[in-house]
Amino acid sequence: MKALTETNLPGLSHKGKVRDTYELGENQLLMVATDRISAFDVILPTGIPSKGVILNKISAFWFRQTQDLLPNHLVATYDEPEFKEMVKSFSSIQDFPEEVLVRSMIVRKAERFDVECIARGYLTGSGWEEYKIYGTVGGSLQPPGLVNGSKLPEVLFTPTTKAEQGHDQPLAMEDMKNIFGSDLTQTLMEATIQLYEVADGFAAQKGLIIADTKMEFGLIDGRVTVIDELLTPDSSRFWSRRGGSQSGVPMSFDKQFVRDWLSDTGWNREPPAPALPDDVVGSTRDRYMEALKILTGEVIT
Repeated sequence: MKALTETNLPGLSHKGKVRDTYELGENQLLMVATDRISAFDVILPTGIPSKGVILNKISAFWFRQTQDLLPNHLVATYDEPEFKEMVKSFSSIQDFPEEVLVRSMIVRKAERFDVECIARGYLTGSGWEEYKIYGTVGGSLQPPGLVNGSKLPEVLFTPTTKAEQGHDQPLAMEDMKNIFGSDLTQTLMEATIQLYEVADGFAAQKGLIIADTKMEFGLIDGRVTVIDELLTPDSSRFWSRRGGSQSGVPMSFDKQFVRDWLSDTGWNREPPAPALPDDVVGSTRDRYMEALKILTGEVIT
């Protein structure tokens, strides 16, 4: 099965680590989730087949689940009749191949805030690395004796910069307030934590823990709006509540499997990244598909 890692179509307006974005008139965009995968802020040379389809389906699911909490930028997805009708009305994309459109969603344009909004409910990843040295997570002092995978006493908001090139860096709350102002910083923090807590509560009923997640926001019609993706295996750590330990934490259904493999190779986290072997690609795809099935009940082949 072949991965779609490049769209290479006319009218590209932005190329991110995973998504290629095309202009659709004055107020809308076609956002294509490719099968590219990144780790440690570096795009890997190997794609994960069907990953873009899965990301779109999970994001759309969460956008609809949480739309009463906070507006989001979703207009239509490939699965909806209105998507196909809208595509026909835009001459720039109506001849795009099916393999691109099935990985696409039509979204509203937003004035993006250049910050990654991260909610952490459990101690892991970079939070665990910080805690081992300083006893803090995102600069916030935590109780002694926690281990990798421990539930944190409260959900933490640990924003980072959003780097187009290179690595995202931790962003202190005071620095964020200096950039965005106290009121907007407070709004983004509260929105991030609220969305996380609602999603984690839902996931718990499905047998999953959402250990942490990363979100992006922007302004649409003057309102703070969720954009990009939401609560996917790319942007979140999904853990099984049914055990299956790996490295002190439960079995995961996200890209931590790829991060762990890359770390084991001794790669220095700078480009170029090593290619993924077939077994890692297959296992990663299986984990993403399992996350889709557990959360939405949907199965793709």
